[in-house]
Amino acid sequence: MNENKQDNSKNLACIFCRKNDDCPNKYGEKKTYEKWNFSVHYYCLLMSSGIWQRGKEEEGVYGFLVEDIRKEVNRASKLKCTVCKKNGASIGCVVPQCKRSYHLPCGLQKECIFQFTGNFASFCWKHRPVQVITSNKYRDTFQCTICLEYIEPIPTYNILLSPCCKNAWFHRDCLQVQAINAGVYFFRCTLCNNTDIFQKEMLRMGIHIPEKDASWELEENAYQELLQSHDRCDVRRCHCKKGRDYNEPNSKWEVKRCQCCGSSGTHLACSTLQSLEQNWECLDCRRITYNSDFRKAPKHPLANSTNVTVTDCLLEESSPKLPRQSAGAQHKELLRLKQEVQLSSTPCPSIKESCLTQRQGSKFRRDISTILLELGFQIKKKAKRLHINKANVWRSTLEQFQSQKFNPSYTIEVMYVSENDNLGREHPGSKQEFLSHLMQYLETSSLFEGSLSKNLTLNSQALKENLYYEAGKMVAISLVHGGTSPGFFSETLFNCLAYGPENTLPSLADVLDFDVAQIIIKINTAATINSLKSVVNECSSYLEFIGCLRLITSLNDKYTLVKDILFYHVIQRVQIPLESFKQGLKTLGVLEKIQTYPEVFYNILCRKPETLSAKSLSDLFTVHGLPDVQTLRFWKSYLQAVEDGTSATTMEDILVFTTGCRSVPPAGFKPPPSIECLHMDFPVGNKCSNSLALPIINTYKKFQENMDLTIKDTLRLEKEEGSPSLPWTLNVSSNEEMLL
Repeated sequence: MNENKQDNSKNLACIFCRKNDDCPNKYGEKKTYEKWNFSVHYYCLLMSSGIWQRGKEEEGVYGFLVEDIRKEVNRASKLKCTVCKKNGASIGCVVPQCKRSYHLPCGLQKECIFQFTGNFASFCWKHRPVQVITSNKYRDTFQCTICLEYIEPIPTYNILLSPCCKNAWFHRDCLQVQAINAGVYFFRCTLCNNTDIFQKEMLRMGIHIPEKDASWELEENAYQELLQSHDRCDVRRCHCKKGRDYNEPNSKWEVKRCQCCGSSGTHLACSTLQSLEQNWECLDCRRITYNSDFRKAPKHPLANSTNVTVTDCLLEESSPKLPRQSAGAQHKELLRLKQEVQLSSTPCPSIKESCLTQRQGSKFRRDISTILLELGFQIKKKAKRLHINKANVWRSTLEQFQSQKFNPSYTIEVMYVSENDNLGREHPGSKQEFLSHLMQYLETSSLFEGSLSKNLTLNSQALKENLYYEAGKMVAISLVHGGTSPGFFSETLFNCLAYGPENTLPSLADVLDFDVAQIIIKINTAATINSLKSVVNECSSYLEFIGCLRLITSLNDKYTLVKDILFYHVIQRVQIPLESFKQGLKTLGVLEKIQTYPEVFYNILCRKPETLSAKSLSDLFTVHGLPDVQTLRFWKSYLQAVEDGTSATTMEDILVFTTGCRSVPPAGFKPPPSIECLHMDFPVGNKCSNSLALPIINTYKKFQENMDLTIKDTLRLEKEEGSPSLPWTLNVSSNEEMLL
């Protein structure tokens, strides 16, 4: 398509309404096509009654074929406008018994309503939808919540009432301008921020909500300042020989920002900080904190408090100048309860409920997406390209992450390479798909043991290669860069990370070694002191090796002995891997956030996401381009068939086909998943843009068959390209094996 210059577009009238006006708010965008020698208003084309979009988006004019446009103009030339009495009235009232036809500008003049949704129906001034109020208890005047001018609270064509807030009134023109600027993603009620109910009503009343991002989001370098983080040492005496601007991650020259303002920083060595886990405040914030009344506020108990005040809910963290109960201290009450319960092979429900109640009662509760968004501000615009071999994701990722040039705060770009490609060609890949694959490989690696809930293993080869540190770094990078969460940590592993090993009590479910489990069960089930002594004598070599051999004086000693064995086997034995894993989790400040907000991270680190339903998956996608009503109806029916099990695919298959992820990342998808309807035979998924192209097909049966066939075949081929095997085996200490 060749578009004319702006001066030509002003001289050529719209082929439908015969007006030269170029007013996007009223008539839509006006475009002139020199190739076909006509101009057209977007709304005039969209609302014409006898034309349908039969081409692809890039064909003709917005997907309307040129021959169809000429046929519609010819049809309209025989119809007289009810308003201006001139020919060319291409728009008719959708009510069957109504014979009124009109041009779009004439319809707007007579206060007709045009619905930019569904079948793009238009209603004349006699049959247009109206808003009805159930009460007349309104004041004489209200303010338009957009322009703040006073209006009478009576629903008319030019005055609209919010469906969700009964005291929110708007001018129609104000709403239309706001809708065009905000787009479908940000157009919402100005009072309550409701989106679904508000947009549905506004579409019914003829407000056009374009399928685009907000105008302020499209500005070049929008919000660029929010993506920059302070990385300079500002203390009076900086000891770094390379200068105040030098910042080396995971070293004593890494810059730690002020926990209050974030606009000042210090090298760890310049402020004698022992680690990044310690909080630091600049002098200005310290003075404010000391001089404020906030330091005199009463202390609120955290773990056992049942009465949460309004102040508690508003405070995300207590004042840094007040003694604060540590995460380990919060956890001691839970440990005390656990110690009172006899050991069993299954977790005690009361303890689980106590744990959940304690988490829910915490005043540190925050939304995980908000926390990850804050961590994401560290990511710089500078991109780091990762060359990933899809047949060996794990090993190629290790090589990239262990490179001295790799910086976890750089934006990640993924390029897939193949060993069999002699030309060395690269293919761009989805970052979220790559991180999702990485978490799957990590879950099945020999760094972890267990079926669903996993603990760290003692892998000597992995220790030599520093793989526990790399695994922790991978989890941190996946969370901050928008990838999926692990979801396979055991509660014991999580408690070690969040509260410390000294405040964690393992259970028999954490022991996978059959011989060790048998020893624990025999000790725990001993009914007499003699039988207990017999069991201890039988396994005395093992107990002496692990440092748990003790003198038995009473039957109650068995509980202490079992506790010691569990602590050694599950925690103390893997102390070195655990510390290395924690160091990796410190990447981008993730471990600090886990310890600050444990109740939030518990859900994403220890639990798999909920199974997708037809509704949740449908709500996940937004419609781009001009929708095809029948295809969208097929799409919803198809999702319901998948949920009912009458389709060959699953909800997970559809999500993987479109985004490469098996679940929704905690921070959400970027960009958000979208669907569009195109004239093709089979669906197409684009994982880089998270978009799904639906085929426009006449029958639902053919639609379902093509969707099933394409999705299953694509996923099968992708699975054949990759290899889930890992390049090392588990090496347990030989001395411990012999003793067992």
